[in-house]
Amino acid sequence: MISKDEISAAYRLIQDEICIALEQLDGNAKFEEEKWEREGGGGGRTRIIQNGNILEKGGVNFSAVHGQLPAGVKKALNVKHDEFFATGVSIVIHPNHPMVPIIHMNIRYFEMPSADSANPVRWFGGGIDLTPHYVLEDDAKFFHQSLKAVCDQFNHDFYPRFKNWADDYFYIKHRNETRGIGGIFYDRLTASDTISWESIFDFSQALGRSFIPTYINLVNRNRNKRFNEGQQNWQYQRRSRYTEFNLVYDAGTKFGLETNGRIESILMSLPPTAKWVYNYQAQPGSEEEKTLSLLKKGINWA
Repeated sequence: MISKDEISAAYRLIQDEICIALEQLDGNAKFEEEKWEREGGGGGRTRIIQNGNILEKGGVNFSAVHGQLPAGVKKALNVKHDEFFATGVSIVIHPNHPMVPIIHMNIRYFEMPSADSANPVRWFGGGIDLTPHYVLEDDAKFFHQSLKAVCDQFNHDFYPRFKNWADDYFYIKHRNETRGIGGIFYDRLTASDTISWESIFDFSQALGRSFIPTYINLVNRNRNKRFNEGQQNWQYQRRSRYTEFNLVYDAGTKFGLETNGRIESILMSLPPTAKWVYNYQAQPGSEEEKTLSLLKKGINWA
């Protein structure tokens, strides 16, 4: 049986690997680290990068927390016990270039004791999704094909199942549009007759390590393209939608706030600059209109 300490150690290593690679990708900015402790148990390492050559603001956070679940979270999770342990890595990157996409990744593990102490309630969750300011179809296909390749190593049902889950999860209901082009999302993934705990843990790590080669490719495809003020204003407009989703719908944000998490770490996902333009209407035939037309569920990018 994999221990929670083994899982935490693996996630800390993935955080280290991603931070080193992102600094190399940017070529200028360096991560600032703040170690923190959670009142009630555990803590983490918040790492923020800002004002780089390409990475305007980003966070790569690790946490391993434990203690008692608040009543509201306990009810939402439909569990009977109070004690919990949770660990994971969470990433959001906001580039300064409108042709380079926002990316988010989360890999996590959750555990609670049960009446039978030999069989605790436990599961893995996570996913990666992409939010382009401009949807570039070749980039979208590459991104989804990369995720499918990771999933297919472990279970050929993972990609279609988790892709549909992401389409439904990363949906801004009050805007009737998806946050971006989706990706994969899964929650409460447990061992079964067809997959072991070790395989699920390996999948979680493989997904975490797919982040860097995938994002480096997407950044380098687009970082040297020219852009104008209108395109940057559109980038700020799209960032506002990202903000709305995270503050209204995101389960990780809600969990962090309701379990007395560290506010700066929880809200590191918010962009440095965003705009809410009243009643914005994209020009017919424009790239902005095309992007809006592709922000919907069910597109088969892979």
